[in-house]
Amino acid sequence: MDSVPVWLRCLGCITYFLPWSTALLFSTTILSMDIMPLALWKVLIVPALPVLRIGRLLPLGLASLLLPLLLFLAVVRNPQMPYFLRFNTLQAILLDLLLVFANYVLLFTCDPAVETDFVCNTFNNTIFLGSALLLAFSAVQCIRGLEPDIPSLSDAVRAQLRFF
Repeated sequence: MDSVPVWLRCLGCITYFLPWSTALLFSTTILSMDIMPLALWKVLIVPALPVLRIGRLLPLGLASLLLPLLLFLAVVRNPQMPYFLRFNTLQAILLDLLLVFANYVLLFTCDPAVETDFVCNTFNNTIFLGSALLLAFSAVQCIRGLEPDIPSLSDAVRAQLRFF
């Protein structure tokens, strides 16, 4: 798929900043372990800053609801957009929704007052590391000009894009 222009590859990669900003919510446990230098953490946080800044524009966390909806309506539902961008945008939105769901599960099942809760810390670390690897894979595939093929999720995205 060498026909994907460089600018489109970069835009496809940028769409994954949305789920990355949500995945950073799960990094608190790993960050408290001091296993990586703070400078490396700062480099990892930089891609999420634009999304986090947009998220602060609206009160009550409405931007976390409106940004994926806006991307869905403006990019995914727009047949004039290239398929590569529509595919990556929808996949990033679905990844973000999965991470938001996992965040709510964590919110309702774990007690924030208990810092030594092994199950919740394991859940946090697993979600963060898994999403970091998944998003890194997706970004590398976008840079290569290929569709990131995530089992089941990519099939759902392709099925959804057939209708638009």
